[in-house]
Amino acid sequence: MERLDSLAKLEALRQSILASRKKDKDKVVITVCDGTGCKAFGSDEVIASFSSEIVAAEALEKAIVKSVGCPGFCEKGPVVVIYPQGIFYQKVSKEDVKEIVSQTVLRGKIVDRLLYVDPRTQKKAFYENEIPFYQKQTRIVLADNGRIDPTSWEDYLCTNGYAGLAKVITSMTPGQVIEIVEKSGLRGRGGAGFPTGTKWKFTAQQKDPVKYIICNADEGDPGAFMDRSVLEGNPHLLLEGMTIAGYAIGAESG
Repeated sequence: MERLDSLAKLEALRQSILASRKKDKDKVVITVCDGTGCKAFGSDEVIASFSSEIVAAEALEKAIVKSVGCPGFCEKGPVVVIYPQGIFYQKVSKEDVKEIVSQTVLRGKIVDRLLYVDPRTQKKAFYENEIPFYQKQTRIVLADNGRIDPTSWEDYLCTNGYAGLAKVITSMTPGQVIEIVEKSGLRGRGGAGFPTGTKWKFTAQQKDPVKYIICNADEGDPGAFMDRSVLEGNPHLLLEGMTIAGYAIGAESG
């Protein structure tokens, strides 16, 4: 692949990927959570079953199966969301796959027994956006979790991924990056709430020519099982952020 050394080349690559995917724009997309929580409930078997059943049902021209990161509702895993409608199925097993393909994918009908039921109102939710757990969230870092394949850099690029990094390294100085981060008020999530911009500025001021960016994905603290949501669900977002930080502080390795 050609070296991407300009915003124009990055955008051209993104557009070429989007163009190559136009043939799939009318297909049903079956997303299956493959995060740690859903894996524990057998999501790998569910994904394999969907892939096999789509072939057996001769539905390759109608649907695609996508493994996605954690959408957050781990207690209801394995979670399956079918787009473009956003039909939400919970606790899906490999035994449910044939019915989902035959009814929902091929006929547009909902499998009622797999729907989420609100424990307070006993009302069933047909779609992901009807579930109170999601309605009360405004996602920023986790906005694309559950929608993109975390192993696909093409998926990330299609969400305008790496555009921030490209802008930084082509049009900003390290000092300007640090200044913006300082003004943003961004703070660390480890508990102390230390200002990120201040941390970057202190590190940039150090005269040592050798600096490293290290991902401290700590999951050891009680109740702090959160970093894996980004690592598993959207790792390229983390890599982009680390690279921007490295540029700002003068690190060449990480």
